[in-house]
Formats: sequence, C-alpha cells, structure tokens
Amino acid sequence: MTRDNQSLGTGYLTLESGEVFAGQLYGAPIDGFGEVVFHTGMTGYQEVMTDPSFAGQIVTFTYPLIGNYGINESDYEAAKPALTGMIVSELCTEPSHYQSTKTLAQAAEEFGFPILAGIDTRTITKRVRQNGPVFGVISDQPMQAAEVASLRYKHAKKSLVANVSTQQIERYPGTGEHVVLIDLGMKKSILDSLLELGCRVTVVPFDTSFAQINALAPDGLLFSNGPGDPEHLLAYCSEWRKAVEQYPTLGICLGHQVLALMYGGKTEKLAYGHRGSNHPVKDLVTGKVYMTSQNHGYVVKEESLDKRQLTVSYRNVNDGSVEGLRHVSLPVFSVQYHPEAHPGPSDTSHIFHQFLQSMRVVGAKRYA
Repeated sequence: MTRDNQSLGTGYLTLESGEVFAGQLYGAPIDGFGEVVFHTGMTGYQEVMTDPSFAGQIVTFTYPLIGNYGINESDYEAAKPALTGMIVSELCTEPSHYQSTKTLAQAAEEFGFPILAGIDTRTITKRVRQNGPVFGVISDQPMQAAEVASLRYKHAKKSLVANVSTQQIERYPGTGEHVVLIDLGMKKSILDSLLELGCRVTVVPFDTSFAQINALAPDGLLFSNGPGDPEHLLAYCSEWRKAVEQYPTLGICLGHQVLALMYGGKTEKLAYGHRGSNHPVKDLVTGKVYMTSQNHGYVVKEESLDKRQLTVSYRNVNDGSVEGLRHVSLPVFSVQYHPEAHPGPSDTSHIFHQFLQSMRVVGAKRYA
C-alpha cells in the first residue's frame, strides 16, 4: 500500500444525467457508486467519513478545503466508513494537527473508497439542489448515463441498514439505567453520550424481536440513526411498537422516522436533504431555536400523523419540516436532528438528559 498521498491520476464523476466532471483521483482505485449528496459543515470530515448514515452515498463537501487537520484515532463514528466516495474542491495532503496520524487520502486508501479532488463543488451542489436526488459514479474513466442508471436500479434493492447494523449483541457497563440501543446504523457518539451519563448500554441488531428485547429487561430503548429509506423497515415496525409501548423510548434521525411509521405515519424523500452542522430547529413548546447537526434525506410527513397519538415537538426553521415528535400519553419521543452532534454544536445534548429523566420517572413508579 502506498502512503505518499500521490494522485492516482485523472478521475471522473459521471452523473445519471450524463454530465461528467473530471478531477484528480485519490484513495482507493475502485469505482464508487451512490447518491450524490452535499455536506455544508466547515469541519468534521472524519466523522462524516465514518457515519453509517452515509452508506451508499457520495458526499460532496461544500467547504473548499478538506483534510487540513488530518485523521486522528478518536473521532471515528464507526470502525469503517460506509460511504462510497468523496468529492472535494481542494484536498489537503499535508495536514497540520498534533493528533493527526494520517492524511484523509491515506485513510481513503486504507478503507477502500475513492476521493475526487479539484472539482467545482458549487456546481455539483447546485445540480443536487435543482434536480433533486442525483446518482453518480466516481471512476478512472467516464461512463455512459445508461450504466449509471443500471447501477441505481441495483442500488435501490440493497438493504443498507442490514449492512451497517451490529451482527451481535454488544454490552457496555455502567452504574445507571439500562438502555437497549437498537442499532439501525449507530454513530459511536450516541453510545458515548449514554455512557457519559452513567448508563449501562446493550447494543442489539436492528431485527431483534420484542421477546429478545424484553428478556434484556431494559429501563429504556433508543432507536439510532441509520441509512436508507425508512419505509424499507416497515416489516419490523409492529415488533418495535410492542417494545416502545413497554419502555421509555428515544428515537434519533432514522429512529425518529421509524417511530412515526410505528404509529401509522409516512415518510417522504427531501429534494436534497439536510446534511451539515448549522440547521436551525425550533422547540414548539418554549419557542427557543437551537442550532443542530443533521444528516438525513427523508422526513416525516406531518399530514400523515395520527394527532391522537403523536404530536410535533420541533420544527425546522428553514423549511418547516418535522424535527421532533412526542407521544401524547407514553414516555416516547424522537428528534430528527443529532443531539450528540459530532460534528456540530452540542446545543441539544439536553435531549439525552430528558431521556434519562423519563427512565427514572417510570422506574420510580414501577418501584413504588
């Protein structure tokens, strides 16, 4: 394996429209196919690289310089990346940070995905904003639009959550409440946030049954973030709802969307998604606005919600979309944004404290 950060030569991004963008190829010399999305954060490329919610996607960074502080050993959100490629304007191959152990190009080579640099990322971002969901391929030669369309058809059949969820139960010690975390494509920062509060955490596969969850005797449940279309998970919602109605529950991102599906709601794909570290969200009870970290391409359709069961608690200031839900009678709530941040502001970390409090209240009632 070479570690000299040298370009692999000219590479190409071919969109399904037939449009082709040429740049310098770095990382692994393999074709990368996926939905082309854009991320607006100025920092956090390592967390983006390893966030399982980016499974099957090519991430375009709108900030012009990427890689300038290198890659360290503490900011991984998963053991390996799930994205299929990166597109950047300028790739820094000589990073400067005391914690850096390798460059972004070296990490891409090690983990096996391509980076295309020297690209007009503003134009790519405009294409996605104007045309809606766009698919493309990064390769060492231009492709035909028909080839990209064929790959998109195959991509639609993939079960992204099954690819990134844990395959076995994982246990993490703690002295506090016991949380069963249903792993739909969990970011490590969610687990870290619970452990910092003293929780004992059991991470389980996404298809764990109600009986198996019940046998673990949790104090609460957390449905994590994850990739793909939430409605691909409808087959599991009846089992999940049995568990949700027994224990205090928090849903985050994809976990928020499947909570809506459990109660008869529907979801829809956004034109170009919310991905970045600066999305304003309003608390509809207090009127306070928080700056949040987000990464999602789907939203809950508000008109589909049964208001006798779920009420909207947070709303996106920019487009008015649903950013949070709360059950009208059960200790069950969810947020579309990421309270654990990483990357992004930690303004909404209180969500974990609310979840902890809901478990304690229910636990005290059971004990009484």
